Amino acid sequence: MTEHSSQDKTLHLQPEITVKKLCRLAGLAITLTAFVSSTHAAQPSIVVDRSTLTGSVMVGYQGWFNCEGDGAELGWTHWCKTRRNAFGPGNVSVDLWPDVSELDEDERFKTGFKHADGSTAEVFSSGNRKTVVRHFQWMRDYGIDGAFLQRFANGLRSDPGKRHKDNVLSHVREGAQKAGRSYAVMYDLTGLPAGGTKTVSDDWTALRREKQITKDAAYQRHAGKPVVAVWGVGFNDGIKPRSYSLAECRELIEFLKNDGCSVMLGVPTGWREQERDAMVDPELHGVLKLADVISPWTPGRYRDLKGVARHADKFWQPDIRWCAAQRLDYMPVVFPGFSWHNLKGDKLDAIPRLKGQFLWSQIAAAKRAGSDMLYVAMFDEVDEGTAIFKCTNDPPVGEGVSFLTYEGLPSDYYLKLVGKAGKLLRGELESE
Repeated sequence: MTEHSSQDKTLHLQPEITVKKLCRLAGLAITLTAFVSSTHAAQPSIVVDRSTLTGSVMVGYQGWFNCEGDGAELGWTHWCKTRRNAFGPGNVSVDLWPDVSELDEDERFKTGFKHADGSTAEVFSSGNRKTVVRHFQWMRDYGIDGAFLQRFANGLRSDPGKRHKDNVLSHVREGAQKAGRSYAVMYDLTGLPAGGTKTVSDDWTALRREKQITKDAAYQRHAGKPVVAVWGVGFNDGIKPRSYSLAECRELIEFLKNDGCSVMLGVPTGWREQERDAMVDPELHGVLKLADVISPWTPGRYRDLKGVARHADKFWQPDIRWCAAQRLDYMPVVFPGFSWHNLKGDKLDAIPRLKGQFLWSQIAAAKRAGSDMLYVAMFDEVDEGTAIFKCTNDPPVGEGVSFLTYEGLPSDYYLKLVGKAGKLLRGELESE
């Protein structure tokens, strides 16, 4: 997500190592070639284990896409740079195009783009109940455990943004329940002013007391308690200064803990040594120790297969040891690739997917480092080219338009790959 990325430009491309080698290092027999040869989706569990994050692969679910005419009165949100103008050539902010071939007519919204055959390109709205429920059916079909629903705190302070977020939450609740998946709320603190963390505590109180979301059978729990994730603690972000303080974060975490929650914190990659993207503050570790799960952000922190292996050795392995000593759980973030050409004007395909090798190398490396849970960023984020849901190899063309594809792979390829990650974590893949 845009608010999360803060790309680290200090990393350099290194000679690639093969995924097969990484898999061997992880003690695995599986390779991507063997995986791709399977033409069927994973055999899904009817209902996943929602009692623990251990052994789970969770995806981030943005749910922030709106279309003109979807009833939300938000225009073309997150599809283009100027949401009140027509969504077409010259006004676009996404690098991947969703595959809408399975969507019903009432789930599709026409754009100003054309496909190569001259047909009008269409997209979806996260405000459409049927579409969100369908997304959770995909998670079920491919063996993905559940989703962290992104709930940007700064957008909760006024309508109609809050109304849309509440609608998406309602759809997610229904989708997770029907599909036997889990869901949990993830608050992103990006953009909050000083004192703004009270917005989160007030919102959580309303969700729990009024909407009673933690009474849902589908709501994710960990260590016997409902999970609440808070993203954006401990960052030193010179591009987007954070007005809320570390002391405010401590107060928020303590509030959630006192409310009987397991708290997962989205933190910077350099949190342990207080380097790179992390703030330098003697109180930081004390605040992080209040959590139940630590989840460092990685998109942009490495850019190729060699960088993945190096990152796992330098960060994930010692991070996991530190957390174990503090009796904390650790959830690494993995991502399939990265591109924000249309959003930011950066190079198209800035971090290549390598036909799935980049993502699978992270999954294997995280397993090798000792991880027993994973967070995949993201399910539906086409803005920054990190989506793993169904995207098309036939995006719009013409008029200087540039989009990525899935490199000729089936549109469900990354759903299959992420489903395999769960089997890997749970020891269900054959080892050497």
